Amino acid sequence: MEESEKMGKMQVSKVPMEPEREARTISKSSRLFVFLIIGVIALVVAGALTLLQRRAQYQALANETESRAIPVVAVTHPSSEASQEDLVLPGTMQAYVESPIYARTNGYLKKWYRDIGSRVKQGELLADIDTPEIDQQLYQSQADLNTAKANSRLSEITSARYGELLKTDGVSKQEVDNAAGDLEAKRATVQSSEANVRRLQELESFKHIYAPFSGVITRRNVDTGTLINAGNGGASQQLFFLAQTDPIRVYVSVPEMYAPSIHAGLGAYLELAQYPGQRFEGRVVRTAEAIDPGTRTLLTEVDVPNRDAQLLPGGYSQAHLQVKVSGEHLQVPVNALLFRSEGLRAVVVDANHKTHLRPLVIGRDFGIALEVLQGLEANDWIVLNPADSLDEGQEVRVKEVAQIPPANTHDASEAAAPKVNKDGAAGAKK
Repeated sequence: MEESEKMGKMQVSKVPMEPEREARTISKSSRLFVFLIIGVIALVVAGALTLLQRRAQYQALANETESRAIPVVAVTHPSSEASQEDLVLPGTMQAYVESPIYARTNGYLKKWYRDIGSRVKQGELLADIDTPEIDQQLYQSQADLNTAKANSRLSEITSARYGELLKTDGVSKQEVDNAAGDLEAKRATVQSSEANVRRLQELESFKHIYAPFSGVITRRNVDTGTLINAGNGGASQQLFFLAQTDPIRVYVSVPEMYAPSIHAGLGAYLELAQYPGQRFEGRVVRTAEAIDPGTRTLLTEVDVPNRDAQLLPGGYSQAHLQVKVSGEHLQVPVNALLFRSEGLRAVVVDANHKTHLRPLVIGRDFGIALEVLQGLEANDWIVLNPADSLDEGQEVRVKEVAQIPPANTHDASEAAAPKVNKDGAAGAKK
């Protein structure tokens, strides 16, 4: 009985403990599920943040790559010339008269008397040529002439005798006619021999080389013992080169737009770098009266006195033609030009950082700069050292470069350049 009562109490005590244990089990399962949910959410958030960060990095890299792909160009303004000045053009100086001197006979150079830089007068002896073959031919021709003259005298005597014998019927009329004909033939032979002697005497005289005009020897191509061939056999057969340098000619190519102002008698002067501050006065003497279709220029000749021989043939000079050039004209450096098959171009950048290829009409050539007659404005931004790959409408980044204006020009009016960042890159327009 007692044991049964104990068993009953134990069963009674177990009944209230079952719900409590189940509640604790459910509570543990709920917390684990919550933790799992939080972990999943954390992983999702971390993954999303990583993806967003990588996407931002990729976008930044793409933007930087795209930015670096846009070329950076140096830009400047054209320089504006003075409103009124002389027409200044490059000129090439040439001798007033110049001529190569060739030999007219064959032989060997015996001696030369004048060297380069020697000033000679017209008719002065320059060199002697030894002509042994011509000498012997002359001796032979003189002997042939003497023979012809002897034969002619004999024929003359014979003809006279036959004429006397005809009066006494000592000879026939035919024999008299034969003698007269032979006399005429012998006289013609004498004339032919005389002409041959004169020809060889002329060739003999060519052994002496004389100056055809007064001037200066600018070249000597032969020396004693040189084999001389008659005639113009090329530059190697030139004995001397003679030039008359007073006055001196200066040839200037005048742009077509200034051609109507150029005429004979127009005042002009030269300036040379080796004579700073010195002016060599001259005058326009003639023009070609035609425009060269290749260069669209008028060939003009300026004659300048050169008594002191300061101006040298072949030299470079700046020719100032006293034609007042009025109005604004632009200059661009030669490194701003782009040579294309369709013609000369300049690359201009607009406010939107887009390139435009402008065709140019060129005027005067100043060596390091060119005058632009048409195609540019003073406020245009032109690209220096443009690449051949630049094309119409291409986006670029700009970097302004200070351009020193020419000494005879004033500064071009300033224009608003595209905004430039500190690193030289133009900011994108919004």
